[in-house]
Amino acid sequence: MFLIPLLSALLQASSSTIDKVILRMRRVTFQMYAGASFPLIFLVTLILFLVFRPPFSFTLFTGTAGLFFVITVLITIGNNLIFYRALKTDSLGEMQMLDLVHNIPVIVLTSLFFADERNGYVIVLALIATLLIIWSHWENHHLKIAKKSRLFLLWSITFAPLMAPIAKVLLVSWHPISLELARTGAVALLLWPFFVKQVRETSPRTFTLLVITNTLSALAWILLYFSYQYFGVVYSTLLFLLHPLFVYFASLAFLKEKFQWKKLTAFIIILCSIAAAQFFI
Repeated sequence: MFLIPLLSALLQASSSTIDKVILRMRRVTFQMYAGASFPLIFLVTLILFLVFRPPFSFTLFTGTAGLFFVITVLITIGNNLIFYRALKTDSLGEMQMLDLVHNIPVIVLTSLFFADERNGYVIVLALIATLLIIWSHWENHHLKIAKKSRLFLLWSITFAPLMAPIAKVLLVSWHPISLELARTGAVALLLWPFFVKQVRETSPRTFTLLVITNTLSALAWILLYFSYQYFGVVYSTLLFLLHPLFVYFASLAFLKEKFQWKKLTAFIIILCSIAAAQFFI
């Protein structure tokens, strides 16, 4: 079962690598990407929903659970618009590393609010691994961040960390496939009117890549939700830290981005942290 978050990280890394390829294409904007992606993710998830028939009830949208669902949708929209706006101009490796900065507040908040997440050993290992991500970016006594990525970093340490603990609460009553179906459906419905014009200008080649990357992303998110249910947020976060490092190595191989020995060192130590965590869960 521990392979679930690892597989999720690998799928999301593959998706992120294709994302950068798409955003390097001429006339491809982050608005076009966001507008096309969520309808595609929704369709992929709908197929899985029809195949597996997980439980689903409209009562899940009422009360506190309904409020948490709305917050999740809003944070999802913010995450994607801010991330892909920055990714359009910044390197893939840098963006993926910055994306993981929000794991520090995720780990802290989750361990504070959920008693079943308070495994001291795993928390420490996850925090060490996350700090390694930051260290791998540390150059000339400061964190090297592209100007257009600063908004994304600010978002990553304020609102983005709320996604994981809220998802943990929702997954008490929601099935992972049902939650992903509803989440992406709501986001697609809200974003489509704003970006439909850009989506109509998508070329056949770009659309094919969008189908591939969003299929991978849908599967990755569903597996991550299953991991939250089985292993908890903190342990899942630790294993999912491999995601940006998988992306980094893919960017070296396919996108010819610059090699950095600090990234390799972080990857090795994080692997050791994951191995050590197996003895404490």
